[in-house]
Amino acid sequence: MSTQARHWASINEASFVAGMRLLFWIYRWFGRWPFRIVLYPVLLWYVMSKPIARRASRNYLQHVAQFIPINTGMWGVLRHFASFAESILDKMLLWGGLFKTDQVKFHGVADINRLISEKRGALMICSHLGNLELCRVLSRQHGQMRLTILVHTKHARAFNQMLAALNPGSQLNLLQVTEMTPATAMLLAEKIADGEFVVIAGDRVPVSAQPRTAIADFLGEAAAFPVGPYVLASILQCPTYLLFSIQRCNHPEVHFELLRESIRLPRKERDAVLRTLVTDYAARLQHHTLNAPLQWFNFYDFWHLPKLEAKDASC
Repeated sequence: MSTQARHWASINEASFVAGMRLLFWIYRWFGRWPFRIVLYPVLLWYVMSKPIARRASRNYLQHVAQFIPINTGMWGVLRHFASFAESILDKMLLWGGLFKTDQVKFHGVADINRLISEKRGALMICSHLGNLELCRVLSRQHGQMRLTILVHTKHARAFNQMLAALNPGSQLNLLQVTEMTPATAMLLAEKIADGEFVVIAGDRVPVSAQPRTAIADFLGEAAAFPVGPYVLASILQCPTYLLFSIQRCNHPEVHFELLRESIRLPRKERDAVLRTLVTDYAARLQHHTLNAPLQWFNFYDFWHLPKLEAKDASC
């Protein structure tokens, strides 16, 4: 596999996290502006020493520039990584109890409150846009909304260890899943039946030799998206929502959007239904990404189609 086409899970973020550990303490003692002043030299070193991530950021910004004005040069790349660093800082502040969660604006929360009151669970498909940790912390604070988040954390051990040092509770509702097994599906079905919300990312190709994907347009070019979330939804037979968490005008926002009340995959129409679902997800991801273009954090060649894409959703 070429360097530009490396799988996202092979990209280790440990060196970035080490720098963030220092910057976190600068924030604790001096505030956000001194944090930002010190941040840019750290970012400049990181960006110059990580050509794959640098090229991926510029490629992404060039896709965004087809829709809205945005700097696609080195300054744009630095701002993109600065946004990533601010997001990591916010995650640390959230689990350290220093983030003002009372300023969060919720959109579409009435449906979620209704499900909670009816003690019904749902599947939520999230993305690497913005800060999902906000939803986890809010769910732990309010108790009624119980989340189980499916993750592949092997590539981010340093970051998860750092969060655990701030608050051991940051690890409690994470479920490590490299591949979906019948036992895992049964466990998730039990959680849904008990009124929990299962969260899975919809914008990273599975860690697999034969990734099950469907192709959809995203920011003007075809990209591979996993079909696993929709297959899981068809197994669980529960409502499926999209979940986006972004910062706009210095205020955190959480968006819940109903994708389907239920998902069924008829054998003869399976591929077409999966492509439609992936296309709908990609369209909403693009909508929110263009509202917060520096907050989408996939620093690898997202538009590199897997070698096995010919199998597509029929795998």
